[in-house]
Order: sequence, then structure tokens, then C-alpha cells
Amino acid sequence: MDAARPSAEVVVIDGPRIRAVGERAVADQFPMARRIDLDGRTLVPGLIDAHNHLSITALHPRWHDTTGLDDPADLVSAIREQARAEPDVEWVRLRGWDDTWPFAPTRHELDAAGIDRPVILVHATLHQCVVSSAGLDELGIGRSAEDPPGGEIVHAPGGAPTGLLVERAWSEAHARSLAAYADPERWGENIAAHARSLWRDGITAVHDAACSPAAEQTYRSLAARRQLPVSVLALPHPAALLTNDHTARLEGPPTGEGDARFRVGPMKLFADGGVAIALDTMVGGHPIHHGLLMDDLERCAFDAIERDFRIAVHAIGNTGVDHAIGVFEAAQRRFGERDHRFRIEHAGVTGPEHWRRLAQLGVFAVVQPGFVEHVGIQSGGVRFDEHHWLAFAGLAEAGVQLAASSDEPCAPVAPLWCATKAAIRTTSTGISLEPDQAVDLETWLHAYTAGAALAGGQEDERGRLIPGLLADLAILDLTSDPPQVLETWSGGRRVYPAEEA
Repeated sequence: MDAARPSAEVVVIDGPRIRAVGERAVADQFPMARRIDLDGRTLVPGLIDAHNHLSITALHPRWHDTTGLDDPADLVSAIREQARAEPDVEWVRLRGWDDTWPFAPTRHELDAAGIDRPVILVHATLHQCVVSSAGLDELGIGRSAEDPPGGEIVHAPGGAPTGLLVERAWSEAHARSLAAYADPERWGENIAAHARSLWRDGITAVHDAACSPAAEQTYRSLAARRQLPVSVLALPHPAALLTNDHTARLEGPPTGEGDARFRVGPMKLFADGGVAIALDTMVGGHPIHHGLLMDDLERCAFDAIERDFRIAVHAIGNTGVDHAIGVFEAAQRRFGERDHRFRIEHAGVTGPEHWRRLAQLGVFAVVQPGFVEHVGIQSGGVRFDEHHWLAFAGLAEAGVQLAASSDEPCAPVAPLWCATKAAIRTTSTGISLEPDQAVDLETWLHAYTAGAALAGGQEDERGRLIPGLLADLAILDLTSDPPQVLETWSGGRRVYPAEEA
């Protein structure tokens, strides 16, 4: 992943760092070194997941998984089971609801469990939820409740809230239901356990794309005790997910503070929704207008930049991307040609004019190759007239640097699976999603290493095989179908063998 030396035969590691890289003769300079012959396998830098919700995903084992549920009675049983498993928490939280369910849950299905505490059912996207009647009462949401800016409280025809809270309308419910799980010791154990599981996929570093103050402190504690298995770049964000007001965090450590194990990254902001993505486009000559824009983005972005934070902006729909680009352009005019290292997270629906403007600004597109699966299935392969789904090729060919990621837990995490999916642009159900927007596996490996490191301001510590950088490594078999991770090394130590050597 080094432009000056695209490939090499020998990498020498000394302790936690790379000592030398070159052709076979380099090995002769280190006659006492232990030698490991890779026998034709491929060595790459440790993979970086540049948009991962590690601190939230780590708690998933504590919440009942309702994935694939197809009957309201089963939902009632799941709620009761979760309530018994966590008797002392204020909010009973379940996960895994998605659009494959044959029924649309409301507060009435949650109320049927007869639980005397608020119940919250979280959508797989982390962009909406359903809460019980007790939850609505706890949040102060009744018939007269108005939609918050950037959110929607769904009401039944008679005016009563259904319990469905969309985008920012669910932010406070998320924060309250998460509060009981913020004990740093147990949360730290959960984070460490899940982080170790990432080794099997070659992942040695993640960017936590919405890191609450409590999660940030937990990471710091783990890092200080040398118990954080993967390196973490934290994108600061309030506990109330999807909000842009970071006032309470602006006085804290800015972007770049920390070390190679835990570092503060850019401030995480939102331009549009995740289920209510902001679209203004055409399909077959028919207009489509959809979604929500976050009208406080520019003000909050400027506040962050003034306090020496870089910014990373979630934008999925084409109107959301327009909004984010407009804020990047305004920030550049106001703050000058500093190293903004702007990031756009997702860039889900874009066109040639977006690609040109993003490239001109030097924006990093932090994209999710694995999204090909669920976007392809949900869209049915339908194409826009002038825009594109997941325009990886269009972005790359325009000169936009790609950084690859998963968005776990909202999508599968394994980088090689995701990269292969995006290289063929075909879903498991056989739907072809704009195959002209495919990029090859080698491009994805770059996006998971050097590209992700650049997006995170980590290019001086990881992402390439060059002397002085961390000896975070992944050994791959790219000849198998599908490609496999065989070993993962972190700081010069093998932490994951696929099989005992």
C-alpha cells in the first residue's frame, strides 16, 4: 500500500513496528531473525474498519436478538425473556427488528408483554425504534407531541402516537435505554470481547463512528490498562444518537489527541437520516422526494472546527450529500485551506456533479461495500435516472479517496466478504446492483488500509507496510473462493491463527 514500493518480498518486524521492507536480500541483513515463509500467501497491513459502532455492537449480547421474528406472540415472549435477563435496568431493550418482518410493530405489541417498565425495540439501522406506552410516557410523548427537527413521531389516524419514533425522534430513547449499560468495567469487558472477535476478519483498528462521552471514557480506561484489543479512533458524538449539538464535548480533547491505541477522531455530524434518507431524484421520469435534512449541520460543524475538530458527516440521499458538500465548501471558505480532512460517511446516492465537487474538496468517502447486499435487495435493482446507488467506481474515477468500512452492527463486518460483494455487485438473491459501479478487490484492500488510515489521520502510524509504522498485519489467501483471512498480527504479535501452525 506504499506508492513508492507497490510490492515487496520481505517485511522485517522488530517488536511492535516494521523495521525494514524490500526484496529478498533484505532478509540477509537480519541473520538472527525468526523467519516465516508465507508460501505464496498475501501479506497486507492490518485492516481498518473506518465506520464501525464497536461500543454499541459490544452490548448486543446483552439484548435479545429478534432477527427473523415473524409473529407478534414471539415478540411478546422475547420481551418477557429480556425483562427477566436484565431485571434491574430501567428500560427493557431488544434489537434486530428490520424490514423483513411480516408485521409492523407498534406500542400495542410491546404493551402486550405486560412489563411495568419502558420497552424499546431498536431497528437494525439504529435510525428508528418502537417504544411501549410506558416508554412514551417516560419520554413525555403524547397526542399533542410535535415532531422534533430532523425526526418524526408517528401518529395513528386518531392522533395517538403509535410508538414508532424515526430519526431524531428516537435519540433520547436510545440515550435513556443505553444508560444502564454504561458501567465502565462491564462495558469494557464487552468491548474487549467483541474487539477480539474482529481479529478473525483481519481487523486491527476501527473508527467508532458515534462515540458517546461514556464510551470514550471506557475506551480510554481500556487503553490505559493495555486491554483494548484493537486500536480505536473515536468520532465524538452525544449519547443521544443522530443529534448534532456537541456543546458539552467541545471543551474536551480535540481531533488527534491520544496515541496509536486510542485517539480522538473527527466530530460525527448528520446531514440527513438513515431510514429517512434525503432524496430528490427521478426513476423512469417519475420524481421521488423523501426523507429528512438536518438544518443545524452548518452551525454545529463550524462550532466543531473552531475548537480544532475535524468533521465527519453522515449523508446518504443525494439531497443529504448536497447538504454535506455545501457545508464543506462553506467551511473551507470560512476557515481557509487548513488540513480539514473532510469525511462524508456513506455517500449512498450520488451523481457525477457530486463526485466532481467531493474530489475538488479532497473529501474522503467512507463507504460500505457490504451495503450492496441490502441496498440491492431493498431497491430491487431499480436505477435512478441521473443518480447512482453506491457509486464506488464513479467516486474513485473522479479522484475521491475511498475508505472502506462496515457500519457494524447495521451490516456485516467481514472486510473480505464485503469487498467481494462490492466487486461483483450481485446480492445473495441474484439482484444486480449497477455492476458498472464495481471496483476490484485490490482497490478495496487499499480502501481498508491506506485509504482508511488517511481518512482517520493515521497515515503515520498504520495502513501501509513501511518502516516505522505499526506491525499490524493480515495474512490472506486470495486464491481461495471466497478469499480468506489466515492470520492477524497486532503490534508484531500474532493474535489470530485460523488454524494452529
